Amino acid sequence: MTAVVVMLLIVTLATFAIFFMIPKLTGTDPALLFVGKQADPAAIEGIREKMGLSDPVLVQFWKFVEGLVAGRDYANGVDVTHCPAPCFGYSFRNEQEVWPVLTSRLPVTLSLAAGACLLWVIGGVAAGVVSALKRGSVWDRSAMSVALAGVSLPIYFTGLVSLAIFSYALDLINVDYEPLTQNPGKWFESLILPWITLAFLYAAMYARLTRATMLEILGEDYIRTARAKGLGEGVVIGKHAMRSTMTPILTILGLDLGALLGGAVLTETTFNLPGLGQGAVRAISDKDLPIILGVTLIAAFFIVIANLVVDLLYAVIDPRVRLS
Repeated sequence: MTAVVVMLLIVTLATFAIFFMIPKLTGTDPALLFVGKQADPAAIEGIREKMGLSDPVLVQFWKFVEGLVAGRDYANGVDVTHCPAPCFGYSFRNEQEVWPVLTSRLPVTLSLAAGACLLWVIGGVAAGVVSALKRGSVWDRSAMSVALAGVSLPIYFTGLVSLAIFSYALDLINVDYEPLTQNPGKWFESLILPWITLAFLYAAMYARLTRATMLEILGEDYIRTARAKGLGEGVVIGKHAMRSTMTPILTILGLDLGALLGGAVLTETTFNLPGLGQGAVRAISDKDLPIILGVTLIAAFFIVIANLVVDLLYAVIDPRVRLS
């Protein structure tokens, strides 16, 4: 856990330095990114004072970290803007605190990532296992051909095709997002196509990885020993082979799921889902540094936590990890 905290602090420092030092190194005044190039010098100086942009970088970083824990006041004389904890910054371009903006978009990204993850893990792993057990069969060739197509086709292509067919041409699915708390039925309907589109890409990768790993494990000595002892094929595959197969699957699952929780940019943009990914794209377009910084830190947090969970699950899945 200490390593996780240290890693998050390092990521926060690196991200903060990128967003607030590189503009200075390239000759760009960060204050201009907050108020716009057409602002008068007094407004620029005021925002520089209020944001503390004249302070040394380490002082700015300390104030940022302190704001995460205890909140922060952005002050310029009598003009004070309070940002309560956890304060991820304040967007002076939109007159909004960053944290409420992130939390308002996070449920959309969580819904998208969770549903798609469930589909691609079940579909991809199952297809890979069956292909490995029926190596060289029609199923194997067909499944791997579909997997190759899934890996090759970008999300914005499959997403637009699914929208054109099922939403516009056939008018079967309404993709206008509504929150789960307001209308569960429409929430589910609006996420069907994004789930399938996102899961199609990842399931293809997981199917190919599962097949390759399973074929390698089926040739191991302990599998032959299990069969020689008279164990049923279901026990050999389900209890012994699948445990070892799931180790690399868990590794990439932690990375993929952590990255998605930080915002599935292409999927959210294609289907106009108001999640973190779409918010990041708009913030980049508006040059809204605090929002971009907040999304980046949230993404890093989820990736680090996902990898921690994966490390803990290794001991559950693979007994060799517990013994070591």
